[in-house]
Amino acid sequence: MSVSVKNPGLSELDELCIQTIRFLSAEAVQKANSGHPGMPMGMAPAAYVLWTRYMRHNPADPAWHNRDRFVLSAGHGSALLYSMLHLTGYDLSLEDLKNFRQFGSKTPGHPEYDPDCGVEVTTGPLGQGISNAVGMAIAQKYLAEYFNRDGFDIIDYKIYVIASDGDLQEGVASEACSLAGHLGLDNLIVVYDDNHISIDGDTDLAFTEDRAGRFEAYGWNMREVPGDGNDMAAFEKALEDAEAEKRRPTLIKLRTHIAFGSPNMQDTAAAHGTPLGEDEIKLIKEKYGWDGEKSFYVPDEVSAHMSRVFAKGKEAQKAWDKLFDDYAARYPELAGQFRDAAAGKLPVNLDEVLPKFEAGISIATRKASGRVLDALMPKLPLILGGSADLTPSNNTLFAGAKDFQKASRDGRYLRYGIREHAMGSIMNGICVSGLLRAYGGTFLVFSDYMRAAIRVAAMSNYPTIFVFTHDSIGIGEDGPTHQPVEHFAALRAIPNLLVFRPADANETAQSWKYALEYRAGPVALLFTRQGLLVLDQDKYGSAENLSRGAYVLLSADEPDVLLLASGSEVSLALCAAEGLAKEDIKARVVSMPCWELFEKQDRPYKDSVIPPGVKARVGIEAGVEQGWSKWLGDKGIFIGMSSFGASAPAKVCFEKFGITAEAVIEAAKESLRK
Repeated sequence: MSVSVKNPGLSELDELCIQTIRFLSAEAVQKANSGHPGMPMGMAPAAYVLWTRYMRHNPADPAWHNRDRFVLSAGHGSALLYSMLHLTGYDLSLEDLKNFRQFGSKTPGHPEYDPDCGVEVTTGPLGQGISNAVGMAIAQKYLAEYFNRDGFDIIDYKIYVIASDGDLQEGVASEACSLAGHLGLDNLIVVYDDNHISIDGDTDLAFTEDRAGRFEAYGWNMREVPGDGNDMAAFEKALEDAEAEKRRPTLIKLRTHIAFGSPNMQDTAAAHGTPLGEDEIKLIKEKYGWDGEKSFYVPDEVSAHMSRVFAKGKEAQKAWDKLFDDYAARYPELAGQFRDAAAGKLPVNLDEVLPKFEAGISIATRKASGRVLDALMPKLPLILGGSADLTPSNNTLFAGAKDFQKASRDGRYLRYGIREHAMGSIMNGICVSGLLRAYGGTFLVFSDYMRAAIRVAAMSNYPTIFVFTHDSIGIGEDGPTHQPVEHFAALRAIPNLLVFRPADANETAQSWKYALEYRAGPVALLFTRQGLLVLDQDKYGSAENLSRGAYVLLSADEPDVLLLASGSEVSLALCAAEGLAKEDIKARVVSMPCWELFEKQDRPYKDSVIPPGVKARVGIEAGVEQGWSKWLGDKGIFIGMSSFGASAPAKVCFEKFGITAEAVIEAAKESLRK
């Protein structure tokens, strides 16, 4: 097979490898009859150079802690990532490439978090990947500061990103990249695939700003590589400059051509998301001297050459293993912390340090949360906190916390600024570090701004902790713009997200305990602005029962009616039960802080809490009714919101919208009459 070499920095063998990447990617899309072939063809040279000459990674151990990270933020070009993983020796076979976009395959339409296979984060929703990468860069900086010692740089990896026009247009990326510039994350290198094409057509239709100028204004090191995307000598010069940069993150603006080499599809919008067609692929192969009848073909010399990446990666990790062994001998305590963190083991028994709150006092659950953090966080050095410019309101700053800044990499508190969406995505990036976790706070109503990040966390099982305060009309005077009413339901609608709405300070403490010990997915913690009475656990059920999602607070033999509530409305339910008792109506009060955990309990437990034989039921929650029907049945009545709130003191809001003990009593009687 003859290959004509015309591109600076590339040998004949390099060209053959790049053509193999292009054809594997195009053929995977063609076989699936679905996907995005254009971007992989244009970016194949850059990906090849990154993966074979610059990135330090070990396909034999994708979870090696000191590997360089690669994020394909332009997740629509997933065929490029899968081709690279296959050719460099990761656990992704040629059959997996042929099974692209099929049910149950290792090669879904957009990359899905799979650290065992080399996929670092879930990408596809544009802007998420590049924003995750900012979190990954923060994690590396903190870990290096915490663990490294003179002569022992056990954490010194970089984060490489391929991003698209779409990534740069999404607001979340602007938020995250602005913060990255402020923080001077020089370990972050983004290659911008400047191919001038989006789904609608030329990017000039809607995207004509000076992108280079924008990133320079963010405080980034900016490098441009003109041409057609094949001048790898110029690209490598830009990469070397980026790796030598010690003050700023780098954006390399690489001019490419979508569907490069295609006689009829290059530089067309159709090439973005449409298979090229069998005939077109044959034309391209003929252009490069390939056999048009062979598909998913990897020349022997390409396999041999790419296998060197595998061997080089094993040698790199072998050297690191030796370094870590020497480090462990010199710094055994730090090495032990490293190993424990890698195993997901907390350094302290939370039960021994978890605060307990005195019954009868009144304290907002947001403030109780702050006291819990004061008690726990100083003992958990590998958990980073933060807030989207609402620190005094969210109570997320813990005792002794130091800000993470350009000049203080040992800081554990992140000032995200008014960037909720970026905060969510950056926390996700921190949480895939393998050693760190992150929590961050904002008002519950602003969860709307970060919903995409929460959804990706749930889909990917990232153990991110989302803290939301000011959780209802109890905010009061701020009015309906800041009073969440649909947000409980909206968050509960996300699969694999645990949503906790604790009833008092002790349930708040238990919700933090559960969140910190839980690693199978994200958690949302919802806290009040207004004070709530701390319940007497000797009189009522223990807050430790929160781990089962719902539990009986006030029992009654053969109850007449069930009062089911979460959060601040649990106290209303208890008041209503007392009122009903005066009328010889026996009420059982059930606290339901986490529906998702309750759903996971076995049937006997669920029936012991909510007896199916008791048909009279009242659900009480200062939000919309959506979702409550599963607990209330045909005769149940819901007390909550059916409209937006209003600007007024909290007590007035609850009275005007009918969320009172008196309303619960009347609803219980009505339910009994049904």
